[in-house]
Amino acid sequence: MRNAPFEVRPIAGALGAELHGVDLARDLADATVGAIRQALLDHLVIFFRDQELSPERFLSLARRFGTAIEYPFVKGIDGFPEIINVTKLEHETINFGGVWHSDTTYLEEPPMATLLVAREVPDAGGDTLFANQYLAYETLSEKLRGLLAGLRGVSSSAKADASRTREDRIRTDGSAAARKLLVAEHPAVRTHPETGRKALYVNRAHTVGFAGMTEEESAPLLEYLFRHQIRPEFTCRFRWTAGALAIWDNRCAQHYAVNDYAGRRRIMQRITLAGDRPN
Repeated sequence: MRNAPFEVRPIAGALGAELHGVDLARDLADATVGAIRQALLDHLVIFFRDQELSPERFLSLARRFGTAIEYPFVKGIDGFPEIINVTKLEHETINFGGVWHSDTTYLEEPPMATLLVAREVPDAGGDTLFANQYLAYETLSEKLRGLLAGLRGVSSSAKADASRTREDRIRTDGSAAARKLLVAEHPAVRTHPETGRKALYVNRAHTVGFAGMTEEESAPLLEYLFRHQIRPEFTCRFRWTAGALAIWDNRCAQHYAVNDYAGRRRIMQRITLAGDRPN
């Protein structure tokens, strides 16, 4: 980024960049916030290393980029309802977010973005993968893009692939609405409200079918799209270190938390930012 007050280092060809030379614990100038937001739009997911962010500073930072909202199924930490723990302990076998997804697409207005900070990580393992959904859409055939233009995906909070990954956290930190069923319909292809680009907007964790079609009728096309949208050339991989922070654009990127650190703990904290109704 020309004239940015920090260095931008892309980590893969498809998406993802580390930003160096900015201390997020300090009060940021409006120009710096604007440059970080532009880097997010350009790279879909951005990363910072070695940040010392108390919960108060973490929330203050998030609010520079949008409105922090509460996660529907897990209670926030004491004093900060917008911050949830994303934790896998030594005795647990299933990790939170261990399936390809866009966050909470079963909401009528899914989050615009998510911030995730690493508090404690294993010495190896626990990486997160991200996938570019602009590329997923743009590499489909013209015929299939035309078909998808008329379809709406139905997302459910009860789809087994996703609900299983949050069971441990609901057991320890579940909110009053932890067992509530949430369902929403969104375009299978959404137009990003800031960039104007089209992105594939179905995901394995939450999309159960297409509106007006049975789940059985929807399944073959969805299965193809689920495989296509995470092709290796659309992805990047981030190795966490304590104090690292990621911000991803939930409107055009998916992510997957790799569960490869059995017997070790991984403690993260997450904030989601309010979005709009996909179009």
